[in-house]
Amino acid sequence: MNTDTVRPAVTELRLSAFKTHRGVTLPLTRLTLLSGESGSGKSSALQAYEILARLGSGESLARAVGEVAGSPAACVPAGARPDEQGRRGFRIGCTVDGPAGPVSLDLAVQAEPELRIVGERLTGGGETLLTTALTDPNRPSVQAAWHTAGATPVTRAPLPDDRLGTSLLPLRVAGKTEGQRLVLAAAEQVVVALRSAFVCDPRPEVMRGVGTGGAGGAGQDGGCGADGAGGAGRGAGARRGGRGPGLGGGPGKPGGAGGAAGAWGTRKRKGSGGGEAGGWGRDAEGTRGEGRLRSSCDNLPAVLERTSQECARRHAVLVAAVREACAGPVEGLRAVPRQAGGTGEGAADAAGLAGPGGAAGPQAGAAGVRAVLDRGALGELPVEQLGDGELRFLALALVLLTGPEVLAMDPVGEVPSAHQQMTVMADGMDRCMDPRQARELVSLALRMTERGHVRLLGTVRDPSVVEGLPGVQVLHLGV
Repeated sequence: MNTDTVRPAVTELRLSAFKTHRGVTLPLTRLTLLSGESGSGKSSALQAYEILARLGSGESLARAVGEVAGSPAACVPAGARPDEQGRRGFRIGCTVDGPAGPVSLDLAVQAEPELRIVGERLTGGGETLLTTALTDPNRPSVQAAWHTAGATPVTRAPLPDDRLGTSLLPLRVAGKTEGQRLVLAAAEQVVVALRSAFVCDPRPEVMRGVGTGGAGGAGQDGGCGADGAGGAGRGAGARRGGRGPGLGGGPGKPGGAGGAAGAWGTRKRKGSGGGEAGGWGRDAEGTRGEGRLRSSCDNLPAVLERTSQECARRHAVLVAAVREACAGPVEGLRAVPRQAGGTGEGAADAAGLAGPGGAAGPQAGAAGVRAVLDRGALGELPVEQLGDGELRFLALALVLLTGPEVLAMDPVGEVPSAHQQMTVMADGMDRCMDPRQARELVSLALRMTERGHVRLLGTVRDPSVVEGLPGVQVLHLGV
């Protein structure tokens, strides 16, 4: 078996008709960066991937599209005309490589007048494994047919039109025939790969506007190219568990206990499940510990407090990377107790007042921690005083050096961590950074992706920062 494909991973993203894209196929490697002029569709490509990932996690179609794109109509290709019934929609898909070989998933989504999945096709091993079609517009269901290869070649049954049928197959297929086992293997492979995505969008204005990891208030306009909206991002940390019964119990249900190799964690806990390099695991009560990094990275100090204790070697790598990215000296990085009184910034925290991002989070002023840089003879510097580029670098580096058990994502509990591969999605990876910082971040990403447990799909404005770095695939959009 090819070891490069043991861990399921999305190797191709298809944008057949999505926003500005028509008939676009993007091959994805372990480290793929999208570049292009403004409006070329870099962010749109990541949005399509995120919609697929959320559907694979069992979220409803309305939630997946609403959280990512804002409205279904926003996903419809520009200039698309409605048919006789006033229907418009979009089409996206992907190919997932893994133990079952290449498996393709393609979706046709009706966005107007009602949001629903009107067609789904899963293919692999030279067979059409699942197809769905809308046969009665008045019913909230589609007619599904999946491969059986037994006494009955195909099994037919209705499935809801607001869920990914592939994620529902493990609940509907018995696995008694060779054909059913092929269907189950392909569906599991796709779901594992899609659920292993972590959307990361560090928000400096939000990171500065919280005390101990609560959601921040309104940010300042124009902060690091953000829209000024505060609070937690719309990624994995912001969403609640969905109602869908996707593989592994559905979103919001704790997944496996072990982190992937390279994840933080060497300290063993009673009752913990170990990944290849430790991992966070569960504590003696069987509950997941706190301090999981959210998409906006607004709770970075709390996470740093735990990761610095879990793995000194990885923490040293993080400090070394931050040293290269920061303008001043950096001898250490740690979390320290936040003072509940005093003057200046500490007094504002104690009073529950806003930081420079607006209203304080719900835990502002409570006992907590703050992250500081050790500047040697220059003393300690709170990380919230770093520049936007330095803050984003720190947050993205932490994500790359951790794993699913440190990040606010829902890994698949039924699949060993050694068989999973996390995909980090970072829109505007070089946002606010100078070329030196961006290159250092890409170099770190390259080192981590070479280990085989993490992949990266990001966008950059300046592709020249990766020149001379082997193993980085840059796809130029809009050309």
